[in-house]
Amino acid sequence: MPTDNLPGRGAAALAWFEANRGCFDTWQVVANPDHDEAEWWAGAPSVARDAQGVFWLACRMRTANDRLGRRGYEVRIFRSEEGEEWTHVHSIRREEAPIAGFERPALLLDPATGRFSLYACGPVDEVWCILRFDDADRPDRFVPSSCRTVIAPLGPGLPTGYKDPFVLSAGDRRRLFTIGIHEFEQVYAFASDDGEAWQPVGNPAASILPLAGWHTHAVRPACALPAFGGHLFIYEGSDAAWPDPSYNISTGLAWTPDLQTLTDLTPDAPALRSPTPGRLHAWRYSHWLRVGGEVWVFAEVSKPNSAHETRLFKLPAPPG
Repeated sequence: MPTDNLPGRGAAALAWFEANRGCFDTWQVVANPDHDEAEWWAGAPSVARDAQGVFWLACRMRTANDRLGRRGYEVRIFRSEEGEEWTHVHSIRREEAPIAGFERPALLLDPATGRFSLYACGPVDEVWCILRFDDADRPDRFVPSSCRTVIAPLGPGLPTGYKDPFVLSAGDRRRLFTIGIHEFEQVYAFASDDGEAWQPVGNPAASILPLAGWHTHAVRPACALPAFGGHLFIYEGSDAAWPDPSYNISTGLAWTPDLQTLTDLTPDAPALRSPTPGRLHAWRYSHWLRVGGEVWVFAEVSKPNSAHETRLFKLPAPPG
């Protein structure tokens, strides 16, 4: 792919990815659906590591036996000492929140307090909202009944709902990237001083990535990895010409110096699609985490039988 029209750091980020593309040919499975059958999914992973080096993973469990948009029946919490062997240690079921159904959770360790925050999303009175639980000393201690709305639709002419958050600490503030729902799904940004009250960043009516190139039906946030003097911004999307583009989601890459202005590094074709497609070629909801001299990538990937599982990939780390 030509890079002469990209800023130097963006070109370097793309070169790093291309040099390590083969690392996505091998993986280990870290979360399986409760039934290894079509439309049963274990995915939308979010990962954090505590001060003792213990890994914690939150993922969304999905059933085939409900209506679309309401199939996420549980946010499941896993623990691992070394990131290889994972133990299911906590469940937040939709009935306990209560919520009609969960989609992507977002797990964050607050560097100031050492406590964990958990965000989620789901329909509140049929309107998609970003949710939060009370902070906890450990992710296996989140209280399901503490679930509450922290981002709801802001008004006429703006997105009619928000879903699938990714949250990170940036300086003394939190930044949140989310899908904003218009006719199509696009990328919107928020910031907060306390993780509870959120304000839009930039124009609240404008996506920070356009519907263009291969992502003409949807463009969505996945993760932001500090790298190359800014952040490698991992996004996902789909082409309107693909079969079932609302679910047939692939992953692309961008680079940002400020978590607001993005250069699309993969405008013409996705960077990652499932190597084991079934009805879908979904490779989505990825979380990229630095671990020593590596980047560990957790992603939801479709299988030949149309189940989805969470996989872990490992790459050499890029410059900071």
